[in-house]
Amino acid sequence: MSIYKSGFSDCVERFVNYRKASGSWNEPNHGLNIKLFDHFCAKNYPGKELCQEMVDTWCAQRKTELNRSCYTRTQVIRNFIDYLRKRELTKAVSVTPPKPEKSKYVPYAFSREELLKFFYACDSIVPYKQMRQSWLRKIVCPVFFRLLYSSGIRTTEARYLRREDVDLTHGVLNIRKSKGYDQHYVALHTSMTKLLRKYDRTVNKLQPNRTYFFQKADGTHYTRDWIKFNFAALWIKANGKENRPVAYDLRHNYAITNINSWDCDAFGFSDKLTFLSKSMGHRWIGATLYYYSFVPNLANIIREKTEAGFNAIVPEVAYEDE
Repeated sequence: MSIYKSGFSDCVERFVNYRKASGSWNEPNHGLNIKLFDHFCAKNYPGKELCQEMVDTWCAQRKTELNRSCYTRTQVIRNFIDYLRKRELTKAVSVTPPKPEKSKYVPYAFSREELLKFFYACDSIVPYKQMRQSWLRKIVCPVFFRLLYSSGIRTTEARYLRREDVDLTHGVLNIRKSKGYDQHYVALHTSMTKLLRKYDRTVNKLQPNRTYFFQKADGTHYTRDWIKFNFAALWIKANGKENRPVAYDLRHNYAITNINSWDCDAFGFSDKLTFLSKSMGHRWIGATLYYYSFVPNLANIIREKTEAGFNAIVPEVAYEDE
C-alpha cells in the first residue's frame, strides 16, 4: 500500500523510484519532505492534480525558518517539479528559494597531540564480550576515521563506499555516492592502502562477500548517527569534553594541512589547488578556495614568494614630489 495520499501520488511514486534507481535519494531528508508535501496536498486539496497554488503555499518561507532551512525543506519539491516538467506532466513551476545564509562554522583546528590521542583511543577499543557488532566496531573505527583523516573524503562517501569501488592494488577510491552525486576518484597514500588491505582481509573473515567496504553486521552501511556517536565517544575518551570537534572536521583538516604545505612553491598553487579540488570532489574550485581563509598568514606567504618577481616585471613608478 502506498504511503502517498495526494491526487498525484502515482507521480510521486514514480519520481521517488526514479531518484532511488539513479542513486540520488536521501531518505531522511528527501523522503520525509516529499511525504509531508504529499500529505499536505491530500489534506488541503483532496483528489486534485498538482497545481501552482500547492507549490507556492508549501514552498513559502515560514516565519520560524532560516533561509537555509527553507532551502533544504523545499529542495526535493523543486526536484519533483523539474522531473514532471521535463516529462510534460505538469504546468506548475518551481519557486525560487531564498538564498541560504553563509555558514559561520569554523572548522576545528586539531593539534598533533590531540590526533595522536584520538587514534590511540581508536586502536584501544575493547569489544564487549563476544558481540559481533562490538568486534566490528573495534576493527572498523581505527580504519574508518584514518581514511577520513588521510583522504579528505566526506563521511557520507565513506559510509556508502562499496567494496568493488576500492582498488586495493593501486590505492584508488571510486567515489560514486557524493554530495551533488558527482563521481570522482581519490588516490590514497601508500600507508592507507596497506591499512585498507589488512582491514579487508580481516573483516572478510567475519563478513564474506560483503557489499559495502564498511558494513554493519546486518549487511547495511553505517549511519550518520553511528559516526557521530563513535567519533564523540572516542574523542572524549582521548581528549576530554572541553573541545568537541565532529568527524567532518577531519575533512577540513585535510584541506588546510595540504594548503599549508604549499608555501615553498607559490607558482604551483594553481595546479595544486586544482588537484586538491578534484580529489575532494568539489564541483567548483571556489569551494576549495574557502579553506584559504583558515590558513595562517597565507597572504603574507604569497606576497613574500612572488613580490620580487612581480616588481621585476612591473617596476614601481617614481612619482615627483608635490
